[in-house]
Amino acid sequence: MCSLSDGCVPLSAVQVRCGRGVCLCSPLDMELAYVCDWEKRQKNAHCPSIPVVCSWSCRNLVAFTTDLKSDDNEKDVSHMIHIIDTEHPWDVFSINSGHTEVISCLEWDQSGSRLLSADGDGQIKCWSMTDHLVNSWESILSSSLDRDPIIALSWLHNGVKLALHVEMSGSTNFGEKFSRVKFSPSLTLFGGKPMEGWLAVTVSGLVSVSLLKPGGSLLTASESLCRLRGRVALADIAFTGGGNIVVAATDGSSSSPVQFYKVVVSVVSEKCRIDTELLPSLFLRCTTDPMRRDKYPAVTHLKFLTRENSEQVLLCASNQTGSIVECWSLRKEGLPVNNIFQHRSPVVGEKQPTILKWRILTTTGDLERVSSVALPKLPIAISNTDLKVAPDTKFCPGLGLALAFHDGSIQIHHRLSLHFMGIYYSSSSSGPRPGDEATLKRQRTSGPFLHFKALQFSWTSLALVGIDNYGKLHMLRVSPSMCQVLDMNTTLRHLLFLLEYCMVTGYDWWDVLLHVLPNMVHNLVEKLHEEYMRQNQALQQVLATRIVAVKASLCKLSAATAARACDFHAKLLLMAISSTLKSLLRPHVLNTPDKSPGDRLSEICAKNTDTDIDKVMINLKTEEFVLDGPPLQSLQQLIQWVGDFVLYLLANLPNQGSMVRPGFGFMRDGASLGMLREMLVMIRIWGLLKPGCLPTFTAMSDSQDSLQLLFRLLTKLWLCSREDGPTQEPDEGLIDECCLLPSQLLVPSMDWLPVNDGVIVKLQGKNPLKLQFGKASSLPGAAGGAPLEALTRSPGSQKMDNLRCVFLGVCPTEESKACTRPTL
Repeated sequence: MCSLSDGCVPLSAVQVRCGRGVCLCSPLDMELAYVCDWEKRQKNAHCPSIPVVCSWSCRNLVAFTTDLKSDDNEKDVSHMIHIIDTEHPWDVFSINSGHTEVISCLEWDQSGSRLLSADGDGQIKCWSMTDHLVNSWESILSSSLDRDPIIALSWLHNGVKLALHVEMSGSTNFGEKFSRVKFSPSLTLFGGKPMEGWLAVTVSGLVSVSLLKPGGSLLTASESLCRLRGRVALADIAFTGGGNIVVAATDGSSSSPVQFYKVVVSVVSEKCRIDTELLPSLFLRCTTDPMRRDKYPAVTHLKFLTRENSEQVLLCASNQTGSIVECWSLRKEGLPVNNIFQHRSPVVGEKQPTILKWRILTTTGDLERVSSVALPKLPIAISNTDLKVAPDTKFCPGLGLALAFHDGSIQIHHRLSLHFMGIYYSSSSSGPRPGDEATLKRQRTSGPFLHFKALQFSWTSLALVGIDNYGKLHMLRVSPSMCQVLDMNTTLRHLLFLLEYCMVTGYDWWDVLLHVLPNMVHNLVEKLHEEYMRQNQALQQVLATRIVAVKASLCKLSAATAARACDFHAKLLLMAISSTLKSLLRPHVLNTPDKSPGDRLSEICAKNTDTDIDKVMINLKTEEFVLDGPPLQSLQQLIQWVGDFVLYLLANLPNQGSMVRPGFGFMRDGASLGMLREMLVMIRIWGLLKPGCLPTFTAMSDSQDSLQLLFRLLTKLWLCSREDGPTQEPDEGLIDECCLLPSQLLVPSMDWLPVNDGVIVKLQGKNPLKLQFGKASSLPGAAGGAPLEALTRSPGSQKMDNLRCVFLGVCPTEESKACTRPTL
């Protein structure tokens, strides 16, 4: 962290005015990754809505608003919601929201799969993915507050909160790094299950709750925040550990108090009930300062520092040209008691009564006018005693809040002390150019600066998205070290810590990949695997697919590890098929032992090292594999992929002398080879029930038992790399038999290369990308570095639907979207 008192002067530093004086800070604290603009249209055009609203989900989906205006009729305005995947920002999905007034709020749920939108007419809509597709959304629920504009909106808390212990980032136990915090849901159903729903605050001082009943219908209720309802210009919502909700509200005047209310939601006799209680209020410090009493008349931003901490709040007061920011904290203070009462009441004498009171923590000096504020989502507990965390651990993500100014700049300040940490200048901002006053005056008179109307941090705080006053989307990298100079080991430890956090929570890690350089990939993959193997068996089973997905996305960033990315992608598909096939097995009798049929299959196949597939089948209860004809026939595509993959893998064994070839990782992965072996056994049994489901091979001999041959060779390869024994190189006899495979069976061409058309690989260079919504062709070639040849397909190769394992031909008759990021 860089503060004015630190006196740190990094290389290539520039002077920055940050409200308290002049600070020296590196210009590389924030870098522009890409800008995405709208295509110019003749009849209609996207323009920024007023206000611009933006929201970033834990799946790294960004939703933002614009107004679509028609040149033919200026009154013809459509209020649009746009949803983008940060990896493919040009592939925008635009929703004509149907809102009659401008959209005032957007809010993702905790899973990142549902989105709330609210407008100035009191209407709230809930949008959900259709069939889990990012490019298909539909409105599933709605509620209305009869022309009462909504100014604050939030999903009810589900009671899940995971804390990061930065000081334990060097620990080998995930339980010490990340711990579950005791936090009660806002409302619970029978059995303690959290009830879903949302809460909204309106301009007239009304709080409304909509609860999603198990049947899918809504249960709604409204109540005034206080008995004397008044105009509310700004509001924010936070949650307490006890399950209560706290609402902060102000009428927009800096001379008026900022009020806080406790909201308790309950269901009584199948009706929603809302109880409110007035909490201690506060007056801005700037209104009590004789020098600033009338300088900042309006409160323009009101935010709780985190949604799960109702005891710290950020306030911004502004005038036409400047702003001031204050940070407040709610504390317990002792209530002085007269000595007379202390002698008469021994209880009071033993324990002094306390009251809750808002105290100011810190304030900035005079700043440029603030246009937008973004607060971090990383759940790091911050208090006065924790201010040493960043200097001691040099871990900065989650500690800073972002302030966007009307001059086009963005500053990062410590979210508690408000110390300056970093700055970014847009291309049209004035920037720190001493002596260039003439140019600055020309820019101010020629038109408005490009400035950001909406800002949002990613969930790890390593990326920042901004929507400017022209409707463009800017994606910024936020340095994990800010103005500190870190060695490679410290940087790797910080990135590893955040990747582990994403693995444990299930959040997407695209924003972490923004900071991974090609020379870091190998070390990160190895360290991630080491940390994973140190966890207990139960946790390893939970994180099994997630770690493979993280490794796959890391390996795509470097040409040296591109082949391993192919292996990890294939392993993800293999694990998905294996779990699907095993889930179809059913116990023969109801009073089954502890182990499922799938577990017994794994245990028997692991103990039986026989190379004859029929001898392995003898030890299994074949009645557990009995399925009807239609389900078996529907699995034929997956079964065919398994057979083709085993054949391809064995036929390429003689060529696997280098790690740069796809498939090398499988040759030494005993767990994956054992999984393939189990599936061949299942396929063999199902083939006896319905021969039509068996994989089809083109054999040179009619008497060739292809499945028996593949199982025999696969078992020999598996014995060389078993987890419970020493790893051995395949013997010459096995390699010779694999050399003969192409003369016995026709080896198919496998399309298992991951699609690599996203921006993450193109961002290895320092030059930002200029993209256009709706045009994938606007993506330039890789900036710096050679292309990843292992991930490049030949022009005439067949396209394949990897989700359904269906070949679509060289020129498909219908469009299809390819999965570019491993999913969990």
